[in-house]
Amino acid sequence: VAIVGFIPMAIAHGAGAEVQKPLATVVIGGLLTATALTLLVLPTFAAKAVKHRQAEGIEE
Repeated sequence: VAIVGFIPMAIAHGAGAEVQKPLATVVIGGLLTATALTLLVLPTFAAKAVKHRQAEGIEE
């Protein structure tokens, strides 16, 4: 939802657009990257850690 709020800044053409466009682009990229890492990479590492702990017989 926050990404949608930065889209007008990313496509702005008026006064101050030369500052707003790069800022919005970086923020949108950061939000997309953080979302991908949270939803895809983190669960993968967590699942591997659980399997590793179970293989060693470590109780939680």
